[in-house]
Amino acid sequence: MIHREHKSAVIVGGGQAGLSVSYYLCQAGLDHVVLERHQKFHSWRVNRWDTFCLVTPNWQCRLPEFPYKGNDPEGFMVKEEITDYLDAFAETFNPPIIENCVVTKITKRPGGGYLVDSSQGHFSADQVVIATGGYDNPIVPPYADQLDPSILQMHSVDYRRPEQMPDGGTLVVGTGQSGVQLMEDLHLKGRDVHLAVGPAPRAPRMYRGRDSTDWLYDMGQYAITIDQHPNPEHAVTKTNHYMTGRDGGHEIDLRKFARQGVSLYGSVCGMDGKTIQFLPDLEKNLDDADDAYVGIRDAIDAYIAQNNIAAPLEPAFEKVWRPEREITEIDCEKEGITSILWAIGFRPDYSWIDVDVFDERGRPVYQRGVCQEDGFYFIGLGWLNTWGSGRFLGIDEDSRHLVAHIAAKAKSELQVAS
Repeated sequence: MIHREHKSAVIVGGGQAGLSVSYYLCQAGLDHVVLERHQKFHSWRVNRWDTFCLVTPNWQCRLPEFPYKGNDPEGFMVKEEITDYLDAFAETFNPPIIENCVVTKITKRPGGGYLVDSSQGHFSADQVVIATGGYDNPIVPPYADQLDPSILQMHSVDYRRPEQMPDGGTLVVGTGQSGVQLMEDLHLKGRDVHLAVGPAPRAPRMYRGRDSTDWLYDMGQYAITIDQHPNPEHAVTKTNHYMTGRDGGHEIDLRKFARQGVSLYGSVCGMDGKTIQFLPDLEKNLDDADDAYVGIRDAIDAYIAQNNIAAPLEPAFEKVWRPEREITEIDCEKEGITSILWAIGFRPDYSWIDVDVFDERGRPVYQRGVCQEDGFYFIGLGWLNTWGSGRFLGIDEDSRHLVAHIAAKAKSELQVAS
C-alpha cells in the first residue's frame, strides 16, 4: 500500500501564482505543500532571453503584501531584477515548497479530496490548487517538419541572444509580445531580420504625457471582470497588445521597422524544402494592429475630455509605410534566411490531471478559479477574473479570493468532523 502524506492543500506550481496562494495559506494557518517541477520561479529565471524586461510598469508588481518598492515605479524591471523581487517575496514567509518535484497524476480520492502522485512522494489532500500556468508545450506547426534541415529552427523559449542564430537572415514568426521583442533584439544587433506578421494588436506606450497602462488603469479597464466583458471568448483567446519596456519603454510600430530594413510578410501558412508560404494578409494585419492602437488613443482622449484633465496634445497617427505588394512565397536560399525563430505561443499540458474539470476542448472550467469539483482550483491564468489575473497586477486579489474559499471549506469540514 502506498504511503501518503496528508495535507489540507496541495499547490502544484511554484511560480508567483502558486506562492501567492501559499502566502495566504500560511497566513490562515492551513497546512499545505507547494510542488514545483523545477526551481521556484523557474520560467523567470531560465525561460527568458538576456534582454528580457517587463512590458507593464513596475508599479503593477503587487504580490501579496509585497508591492514594488524600488525607485523606478514607471520603469520596467529586467530579468535579474524580476527574479530578485520574486526571491525577496518568497523570503518574507518561507513557503513549504518541494523543488524538482514532478507531479505525475492527480485523481479523486474515494470519500472526498484528492490523491497526488509525484516524483518525490505521494500525497493526499483535501483541496488542490493548479498554478502551473499555460506555458508547457511550445507551439510549432506540423508543416515545420517539411522545412529543409539545413535551416535552423528554434522556439522563443530557447532563445537567449542573437549570437545563438547562425550567420544570415532570421525569420521571426509571430508578432505577439515575444515575437516583436525578439525581432527588435536581433535588429538592434545589426542582424538581417525577416518577420511574419500575425493578427496581434498593438498599443501606445507613452500617450499624452503618461504610460498608456496608467491611463487604462485609471479608466477602470483592468478592473473589468471576464463576466462583465462584452466578448469573453475573444478576451480569453486573443493575443495581447504588443509594445516593449526595453530601454525605458517604447511602442513598436512595425511599419517603422520595415523602413529600417526589416522584411515583413503575412502569416506563415506552409513550408516545403527551402520554400516558405505566407497568407496575403500583411497589410490587413498591420491595419488591424493600428486600429487597435488608435482605438486605445481615442479612448484615452475621451477619458481626458470627460474628466477635464490637463494633458499635452499628441499629433495624429500616420502610417509611415505600406507594403507595395503581398509576398506569398519566398526561397530561403535566395533571401539568405538560415534560421527560423518561432514565437507563436504555448499550450498547457493537463494530461496528468484525471479530474473532471475540463471542457470538450481540454480547457479548465471554473468560476474565478473555483471548479465545480469540490476543492479543486486554478490560478495564474489569463482572465481568470480580470486582465491582470495572469500577471503581477491581479495575482494578489485572485489568490486572496481562492484562499478564502479554501479556508471556508476547511473550516466547514472541521466543524462537521467535530
